Amino acid sequence: MIEVLVNDRLGKKVNVKCLSEDTVGDFKKVLSVQLGTASASKIVLQKGGSVLKDHITLEDYEVHDGTNLELYYV
Repeated sequence: MIEVLVNDRLGKKVNVKCLSEDTVGDFKKVLSVQLGTASASKIVLQKGGSVLKDHITLEDYEVHDGTNLELYYV
């Protein structure tokens, strides 16, 4: 189990617990529930300026415990 910190452009920070084997799409579903957002499909996550694709695992993107991700809405 890892904990990832997600920051939006308004300064809101959310800690999300997940598995490194989770896909980005699954992570976005968990994140949308924690944020109270209607749809995970409206969320875009970035790490170091690169957009994370839904079908790739967090582990493949080298997302580890304590990693910071940027959150955007489309």
